[in-house]
Amino acid sequence: MIFTQKFGNIVNVLVPASRALNTASSVVNLKGFGACTFLVQKGAGAVGTATITVDACDNTTPSNTTAIAFRYRRMVAATNANAWGALAAATASGFATTAAANDMYEISVDPSVVAAASVNSATGNSYVRLNMTQVDATACLVGVVAVLWLPRYTGADVLSAVA
Repeated sequence: MIFTQKFGNIVNVLVPASRALNTASSVVNLKGFGACTFLVQKGAGAVGTATITVDACDNTTPSNTTAIAFRYRRMVAATNANAWGALAAATASGFATTAAANDMYEISVDPSVVAAASVNSATGNSYVRLNMTQVDATACLVGVVAVLWLPRYTGADVLSAVA
């Protein structure tokens, strides 16, 4: 059985490229899922830092956003490494990344926090994105994947998370 059919969906929300860390990921829809994890992977070069936040959004554009609290942890990702740091809570203000090569960050988002956020005076939204605001503008290799867990409906087809 294919992983996404049973457990969730994987979405490439920011294609890996050399860029300054001053960008946002694509928006994903959590409506059919019970959990969301963004994985941010940085490549070679101990440069490029950003403040990472998570935005609850009112639609896929998004027209309006509100920063929300989330949990995160960092892995100093040497080849074949699997040594995650401790899980930490981040406020809506987010956290600053470290200027190090080959890091990976796990950002965990609770869909109930997204739904409770007031976006343009409305709650009950299911859209979310990861946002990076540069601290050090030096370009580095970076990509972001969203892993959507606990699908509310399982079946042979993967539930879309981008519409």
